[in-house]
Amino acid sequence: MTPFNYVWMNGNFVTSKDATVPILTHTLHYGTGVFEGIRAYPVGNDLIIFRLQEHMERLIRSAKMVYLNPRYTADQLSIVTVELMRKNEVRRSAYIRPIIFTGSESLDLDLRKSSLHAAIAVIPFDKYFEKDGLKACISNWRKISDSSSPTKAKASGNYLNCVLAKTEAGINGYDEALLLSQDGTVCEGSGENIFIVRNRELYTPPLSSPILAGITRDSIITLARDDGMRVFEKEITRAELYSSDEVFLTGTAAEVSSVVEIDERKIGNGRKGPITTRIQELFSLLLACKLDKYFAWLTHVYTENQSIKAAITKNRQPRMKRRS
Repeated sequence: MTPFNYVWMNGNFVTSKDATVPILTHTLHYGTGVFEGIRAYPVGNDLIIFRLQEHMERLIRSAKMVYLNPRYTADQLSIVTVELMRKNEVRRSAYIRPIIFTGSESLDLDLRKSSLHAAIAVIPFDKYFEKDGLKACISNWRKISDSSSPTKAKASGNYLNCVLAKTEAGINGYDEALLLSQDGTVCEGSGENIFIVRNRELYTPPLSSPILAGITRDSIITLARDDGMRVFEKEITRAELYSSDEVFLTGTAAEVSSVVEIDERKIGNGRKGPITTRIQELFSLLLACKLDKYFAWLTHVYTENQSIKAAITKNRQPRMKRRS
């Protein structure tokens, strides 16, 4: 994995080889950071970033949930991201990784003794899954509960849970893992939200479940309802999962990916279904800037984007402050 040449770090653009952190960085040892994953897509002569503002707003919310208090705003980080894409002259599909993390002053478990840092890197990125039509398994690892760690925070430490599930699935020959809650209801994939289809209606676990409030999830719910589909947020049992007509996953990396088999059981007829196909078509049209209704979800990097342009002109780039 090779990032583009420039990275934004603590208020400055530096080369990726110079964007280093000490070995005693608190986040490296304890997972005390928060991050985001954001996609950019080429469209004609332009590059669009999908729901940039919403991702940065979630980053700030995640930080506050785990006692990290950033000295900048989602607006400022959105501006920096556009500048970073331009500085790197990104013209192809890419993945943007902002991270807020704690420094190396102390290995004490009290976060207040560590400084706060931020960085944004960009890497070339095409497809997360090599195929459409995944074989998944129910992981032996259960999803962490909100009584142990805030599952709505996209926190670095939370993802050990996901890493264990994904690795276990790969060892056993599956493409993806699905995690159940501590109560045994369906939560999500290792890095995606999940939808099932029954009688042409969509169901997805509610936000009251220990799931990430996925931005792609929210987008798919909106697209489906606007297309006339009925979408319900409800707890899903393991039996309902197996007996679904269709299953698909949604996420920044995965986009919309169909699941055709779970625990050696075919879903529906074992092929991608018509509802999943329609959802993928709508999502593709959206990313190709062909659905004007959702124009506000797309940040244009190289064409006029007045709000971003005005902010850059005022030089509102954030500067990190050391904690007192």
